[in-house]
Amino acid sequence: MWIYIVVAIVVVILIYVFIVYNSLITLTNKVKEAFSTMDVYLKKRWDLIPNLVETVKGYAKHEKETLEKVISLRNHMYDTMSNEEKLQTNEELNSNIQKIMFLAENYPDLKASENFKDLSKELTQVENDIANSRKYYNAVVRMYNNKVEMFPSNMIAKLFHYRTKKMLEIKEEEKENVEVEL
Repeated sequence: MWIYIVVAIVVVILIYVFIVYNSLITLTNKVKEAFSTMDVYLKKRWDLIPNLVETVKGYAKHEKETLEKVISLRNHMYDTMSNEEKLQTNEELNSNIQKIMFLAENYPDLKASENFKDLSKELTQVENDIANSRKYYNAVVRMYNNKVEMFPSNMIAKLFHYRTKKMLEIKEEEKENVEVEL
């Protein structure tokens, strides 16, 4: 009689382990999917940058340092970067692109340029897409982290070496107004 109870308990525990393990796999794949979605938009912005820099270059000759920084960041091979490198480089690009966009306020001819208007509109749309995909990524990471950290699933997560993932956060300097000095 006791043997049946022990076997039943072991079976229930094994079923629970399989269920939690499979849910961890599902959440891991959702995190990968969410990053891939965001990566598409990051790559799209990455590809817009040379056109934006070339358009601004003719008007904002005094902003050589900002443009050179963007070009330098952009010269890395995107497809060979790790996910962490992509995120770090795109964060740096983001702050420099904001500076470039604010430059248009000081150069009426640039602001009136159809090419700049089109690029600016496209970049705004890509930035919105990145923001939305970042929200989705963070939501999926939150669900994943909850599963990895909450009892009793955390024991199974530790057993199979699942670790929490980092959410994408805005840096403090990105929350502040961008100052453009001429």
